[in-house]
Amino acid sequence: MEKILIAVLVLMSVLAFILMGLDKSYAKARRRRIPEKTLFLFAILFGGVGGTLGMLIFRHKTKHWYFALFFPLLAVLQVACVFVLAK
Repeated sequence: MEKILIAVLVLMSVLAFILMGLDKSYAKARRRRIPEKTLFLFAILFGGVGGTLGMLIFRHKTKHWYFALFFPLLAVLQVACVFVLAK
């Protein structure tokens, strides 16, 4: 069970990280963007760690208070949830 939880956390985090990077590159190229609700959906579905890392590494969405507040909060809650459920 714990391996599945960790795998889901890692997979969704990688996807959220990639989406943050893609959205940043789309913004620079003035291309059609990834909707914010999609970015939040991946963060909520156990991608909080990757979304937070993507936000910090790509310096993307850092000025939006709701990203700056909720992505790290989701990351902490999701990691804690995996540790609690994995015991």
